[in-house]
Amino acid sequence: MLFTRRKVRIETERMTLRAPQHGDFRDWTSLRRESRDFLARWEPTWAEDHLTRKGFTNRVYWAQRAIASGSALPLFLVRRDDQALLGAITLDNIRRGPAQAGTLGYWIGEAFARNGYMREAIEATVHHAFHHMGLSRIEAACLPENTASRGVLEKCGFKYEGVAQSYLQIDGRWRTHVLYSALRADRRGRTDIG
Repeated sequence: MLFTRRKVRIETERMTLRAPQHGDFRDWTSLRRESRDFLARWEPTWAEDHLTRKGFTNRVYWAQRAIASGSALPLFLVRRDDQALLGAITLDNIRRGPAQAGTLGYWIGEAFARNGYMREAIEATVHHAFHHMGLSRIEAACLPENTASRGVLEKCGFKYEGVAQSYLQIDGRWRTHVLYSALRADRRGRTDIG
């Protein structure tokens, strides 16, 4: 399959958000391995090849194809001052036409959690999606008990929309999720009619 490589870089106050690269393998594998217990309860069960070079190579090629086709925007969070890989954020399932929407997913290494990095990444990614990609709606879902994820979404302006029963398989079980969204022209909660 032939595709064009599009460079996507989003600069935040402390980070560069960029597509994964083959050279990220060791940092990514180390961070995922060190954070396994922290992440596993919130994520789908890892495939057997999840931490292998082949699995990572497939991830990089998928990211390149997804960015080129406009179907997803998978980005790594890299701290500028020391080039540490902190986590990842993906705007996936991008739908064009009348929807102009996408679904946000993210994770951060345990050592970097609760330092405002994910809030910074979500705000920058949503801004990019609305102002550079022309999207109108960003959706996100998380487990009801994931108070950290719910909190960061709410701090970033996402609004609670409801519950989706058996939404995703997480840690080997079908789990109900709470749904959130951010809208480019959000008028929810406003009282001025017009």
